[in-house]
Amino acid sequence: MSALFSPLKIREIELKNRIAVSPMCMYSSKDGFTNDWHLVHLGSRAVGGAGLVICEATAVSPEGRITPSDLGIWQDEHIEGLRRITSFVTAQGAVPGIQLAHAGRKASHSSPWTGGKVVPAGEGGWQTVAPSAIPFSEGEPAPEALDRAGIEKVLADFKAAAQRALAAGFKVVEIHAAHGYLLQEFLSPISNKRTDEYGGSFENRMRLLQQAVQQVRTVWPEELPLFVRISATDWIEGGWTADDSVALAAALQDKGVDLIDCSSGGNVANAKIPVEPGYQVPFAERIRRETGMATGAVGLITEPKLAEAIVLSGKADLVLLGREELRDPYFPLHAAQVLGEEVEWPVQYQRAKPH
Repeated sequence: MSALFSPLKIREIELKNRIAVSPMCMYSSKDGFTNDWHLVHLGSRAVGGAGLVICEATAVSPEGRITPSDLGIWQDEHIEGLRRITSFVTAQGAVPGIQLAHAGRKASHSSPWTGGKVVPAGEGGWQTVAPSAIPFSEGEPAPEALDRAGIEKVLADFKAAAQRALAAGFKVVEIHAAHGYLLQEFLSPISNKRTDEYGGSFENRMRLLQQAVQQVRTVWPEELPLFVRISATDWIEGGWTADDSVALAAALQDKGVDLIDCSSGGNVANAKIPVEPGYQVPFAERIRRETGMATGAVGLITEPKLAEAIVLSGKADLVLLGREELRDPYFPLHAAQVLGEEVEWPVQYQRAKPH
């Protein structure tokens, strides 16, 4: 049997295969609400055979949005639209997941196709927050350094978002602590210059993420998996390192995290990243080997045989596909054919199944 198409059980949830649709922002919401675009986009990937379909970075607060068009889960009114998606995804045999996010200093920008620039307050933008008053890019307005009340609000927002995710029918929650957003900003010495208990030492810098995990776990059921996405390195001297990521994973394992989703970069505007197929897989492999923790590999995984080799060789437990799933929502069905694996096709598509 193909390793890629073997089931994966985490806590009480079983994925039918090791292919996950990576959370990808659609920048297509109004006031945080889902619409038909999100249903069709995520529903298509579930029809296409992925074992896990993770909803995009979903803001735990209005100020936590990357753009004014981000999806949100900061109010109960968001639940109904999200439930419509989880119901459809579940009906296709996939597990619905959601990524909970706060953009920190990278918030209040326009969508990529409108330039991705800072949105001024007078045009619908807002004051951004961060561990320290250091902008991401030169020339951008400085974020406001979070005070104790601000930190408590962030933690309460993650907890409330997890409660809403449960009410909406999600079975996997992923906390976004990567790509230069708020939780990674606290982790990295590049962006965190605090002198209180949330800055300075490695233990202090990972405190907020650990507390966010603990808050989520108080409301997220014991039988359901909790993932954390990290940027395993800042790709710059003096920044967050792969060694740090191994130590962080070990600490999170003790707090009830089940899988580390291993991405990289995003916290430094000018980092030089050696991009090539599977370039981030070594991070997932190392964390898995040194901590015994389940990992997910992500980053330019576009070929079925590469995805198969990653799982078969024990480098990761799960492969998360982003751009390739945008190009081909039916990647899992096509990958099964390439790997000689027999999988169920939707009955509505049976006439197109190769024989």
